Amino acid sequence: QVQLVESGGGLVQAGGSLRLSCAASGRTVSNYAMGWFRQAPGKEREFVSGISRGADVTLYSDSVKGRFTISRDNAKNVVSLQMNSLKPEDTAVYYCAADVRIFLPSRSPHEYDYWGQGTQVTVSS
Repeated sequence: QVQLVESGGGLVQAGGSLRLSCAASGRTVSNYAMGWFRQAPGKEREFVSGISRGADVTLYSDSVKGRFTISRDNAKNVVSLQMNSLKPEDTAVYYCAADVRIFLPSRSPHEYDYWGQGTQVTVSS
C-alpha cells in the first residue's frame, strides 16, 4: 500500500505562485510514475502533469505548460508541483497519484493506482 498526502494548497491572487508537495509513505515511490491531476467543481478530473520514475520524462497539459514544473526527490519520497503565473481557471482540488505498473507517466487517471486526498488551490482574480 502507498499513502499519498498533498500539501501546499491555498488562496493566491492571479499571477502568484504556489508549490504543492506530495509525500509518500508505506512504500517507496521511486520506482513509480507519478502524476498530478485536478478537479474543479462540476468538472471531470483532468491531467495536469506527470513524471517518470527517473524524472527523465515529464508531461504537462497544454493549459499549464510553461507555468508549472513537476519534480521529484526519490530519496525523500516526495513529488512537487511548482505553479507559477496562476490563473483563476487553475482553481481546483489538486491530487497526487502513483502508477505502480509502468515507469512512464500517463495522462489518463485510470492508469493510476493510488491517490492522495487532495489539496485545494484557489486563485482569485
